Amino acid sequence: MSLGGKRAGKAESRRELWGLLGDLPARKGPVRVDRRGEVAGRGYVLEKLVLHLNGLEPVPAFFTRPTGVKGRLACVLYNHYHGGEYGSGKTELVEERRLMHKPPYAEFLAGTGVSALAIDHWAFGERSARTEADIFKQMLWEGRVMWGMMVFDSVRALDYLAERDDVDAGRIGTLGLSMGSTMAWWVAALDERVKVCVDICCLTDFHALIEANGLAEHGIYYYVPRLLKSFSTGRINSLIAPRPHLALSGDRDPLTPAAGLDRVDRELREAYAREGAPEAWRLVRQDTDHRETPEMRAEITAWLRRWL
Repeated sequence: MSLGGKRAGKAESRRELWGLLGDLPARKGPVRVDRRGEVAGRGYVLEKLVLHLNGLEPVPAFFTRPTGVKGRLACVLYNHYHGGEYGSGKTELVEERRLMHKPPYAEFLAGTGVSALAIDHWAFGERSARTEADIFKQMLWEGRVMWGMMVFDSVRALDYLAERDDVDAGRIGTLGLSMGSTMAWWVAALDERVKVCVDICCLTDFHALIEANGLAEHGIYYYVPRLLKSFSTGRINSLIAPRPHLALSGDRDPLTPAAGLDRVDRELREAYAREGAPEAWRLVRQDTDHRETPEMRAEITAWLRRWL
């Protein structure tokens, strides 16, 4: 297939995938921002923001930038995890969390000269007044899909980053663990402005999860109506190729059945080979459960230095 044909095919697949995400808000105009002030962190300045992304409710956010560094910098859209820790959300960017290696990513990224943005997703952080279940049920009645609305907020967050005069729009990456991992690969698949994707401990093959009786391992937010009629995990992730994509998983992680990792790795090796970029896909598997290890952090460090 010609390059133009590949692009057209991916564009059609993205339209189809967006079409499964329910009734979404209109996406137009610049993102309105309310600024709550700045504080100093360990090697970074923390901006406290409220972003108006979806027209339904405001989205509190943290933006961090390395201290004393000027100009347009590479930036990571950081996606927080779930873990039933609804009160946390965006604070995961700047605070130690039980599933994450140290230091927190704001400090880690600042040390490499990279900025970061994290938002509170629906039901998390300052948006946790309503429960995940209540939000999911109401959205279903209204023709919305909770995961679709979460992805929409992330893509609008990319719009905001592209508008900032201190962000290099050609060097935007996305990264996260667990729910944040799933967000990273969905957003990278849907939006080519993401140049580098890193997902930690949640590259879950949907069909392998069913085969392993593992549907209860993921929260209700995760499930998209009719998704399996058209898409596999491999097909969604193939939309990222040939952009660099690092996945890190634990072979004892019940959220990512090993047989599914085998399947997705095989499919993405083939997809990246077809794109002429076999070196831009890498799956790192360790004998661990659902958490970021020091070895994973070292792999992420090397990947970001190489590609972002």
